[in-house]
Amino acid sequence: MKRLIFAGLMGLATFLAPAAARPETAPTPAPAAETSRTHAISMHGEPDLPPGFAAFPYVAPDAPKGGRITLGSSGSFDNLNPMIIRGETVQGIREFVIEPLMARSLDEPFTLYGLIAREITVPENRSEVTFHLDERARFSDGTPITAKDVLFSHQILRDKGRPNFRTYYRKVAKAEALDDHTVRFVFADAEDRELPLILGLMPILPSHLIDPDRFEETTLTPVVGSGPYRIANVSPGRSITYVRNPDYWGRDLPVNRGRFNFDEIRFDYYREGSAQFEAFRTGNIDLRNEDDPALWAKGYDFPAARDGRIQREEIAIAVPAGMTGLVFNTRRTVFADPRVREALIHLFNFEWVNKSFFHGLYKRTESYFERSMLSSARTPADARERALLAPFSDAVLPEILDGTYRVPESDGTPHNRTNARSAYEMLEAAGYELKNRRLVHRETGRPLTFEILAANISQERLLGAFVSDLAKIGISARIRVVDSAQYQQRLRNYDFDMIQFTWPSSLSPGNEQLFRWSSGVADEPGSFNYAGVKNPAADAMIAAMLAAKDDEDFISAVRALDRVLLSGHYVIPLFHPPAQWVASWKRLGHPEKTPLSGFNVDSWWVRPRN
Repeated sequence: MKRLIFAGLMGLATFLAPAAARPETAPTPAPAAETSRTHAISMHGEPDLPPGFAAFPYVAPDAPKGGRITLGSSGSFDNLNPMIIRGETVQGIREFVIEPLMARSLDEPFTLYGLIAREITVPENRSEVTFHLDERARFSDGTPITAKDVLFSHQILRDKGRPNFRTYYRKVAKAEALDDHTVRFVFADAEDRELPLILGLMPILPSHLIDPDRFEETTLTPVVGSGPYRIANVSPGRSITYVRNPDYWGRDLPVNRGRFNFDEIRFDYYREGSAQFEAFRTGNIDLRNEDDPALWAKGYDFPAARDGRIQREEIAIAVPAGMTGLVFNTRRTVFADPRVREALIHLFNFEWVNKSFFHGLYKRTESYFERSMLSSARTPADARERALLAPFSDAVLPEILDGTYRVPESDGTPHNRTNARSAYEMLEAAGYELKNRRLVHRETGRPLTFEILAANISQERLLGAFVSDLAKIGISARIRVVDSAQYQQRLRNYDFDMIQFTWPSSLSPGNEQLFRWSSGVADEPGSFNYAGVKNPAADAMIAAMLAAKDDEDFISAVRALDRVLLSGHYVIPLFHPPAQWVASWKRLGHPEKTPLSGFNVDSWWVRPRN
């Protein structure tokens, strides 16, 4: 349930000279022709909501305030600063304590509305952006937010933040304060039309409270932000409690009406999923985003669920399912050959696993943008896609280009003989042969063996079934379960052969794709390019996606990227739920309308007692 809600944070302070916010060698671009100020910005098209809108359409503007909600999270934490790669970060900092310049609508693909920056000015070519700060904006200690804090936040995250921040913010050629409440960013790459929105989502840190020299150190000292909550209590590794700031500066803004209704929000951490579920059963946790179909199908047969004190809902979600898969670390010799990776895809018996373990509730994932118009699965490439891919003739398999490719299916029995035979033929072509019931490389004598790194024992059943199928044709795989801290450390340094991982997606994928698939981050610790993708075609498709000016070009670029990734066989695609499975105690209420991205706890409330 850790993915139920959140992540994020930052902090520091330093002096603000214009030169400090600018790469030393970057020229100062000429000013671009400005458009008029506006209250919002969309990646493509126009914002849905006009100036002066009352509230987002998926909230209840008059929702009651008060009460407490307790949420569960898995694992542990030892850091309140998730903007760095060190440590195990805590839930909720970014969502409740640290605010961005602008607020994202959850009911549009990618649209931002005024928050700390009440207005934004962007030229048509999006080569720069100017943010006009709300003069009322304050940190929770009462200090006004000024241009100095914005420039400070950009500089510290660019130089010392996580790799994704460094990648995004280094695209700024010039950053300057036009006055105390106006900040202008000019971009070195005018082809990346997402950059104004990326800067709009930049978290704003209090420059007067943070020591830049210690920013990259883990910390358990409560951070200060400008958001609706303050940190009230921290029990390292066990819980964190947020309390609503009664003096929150932005409580009456349109983007905040009907949100942040709880007086207190608490996250309790559990090392085992069974203990977390038991805490929900007994009322120690108030809400659960269920990710276990076996529990959803059979686990809610207890008194509180039977008598209606707990409500269960299947909530429709319209954003892509993303990709959950068993990830090949292609940096490792064992997975360097794509024929080996493709063979192992054939050996995963989804139909039997889904029926036996998950009550048939999952659907097989066939695309990195599954469940959306951005998916290339079962769809032939259009003329735009073919033009984009033309310089990379070997990057996409013919069957993926023409839309006839299907993820291998089995007959639903535990044997999977047809697919196993195909896999063995692929492995023979890759130089392997069976000797003494072990698959070994003909030239080197090296056996085909690898380790699957797992974060918890709940993964062992699925992984164990896969390991058993591998053994049938002489492949030796072993499962290694490590604690959450060690798991995160090994992921940061790509110290694994295979992992199970989920890359979520939205209807407006953008710069985060660089952090997942670009050659430039493949060897940089802390990125999400766990597969080690170094593919010029993927780099080019991401660039085309970021430069797209209309929906047609954007969709074609995303589908082309999807085809490149599928053709590379970088993961064994697993599965996804058809909806969000949400269980909550009846004392909680929520709006009738659900946004495109699914339910969000910050619009829920405690029902008043009659």
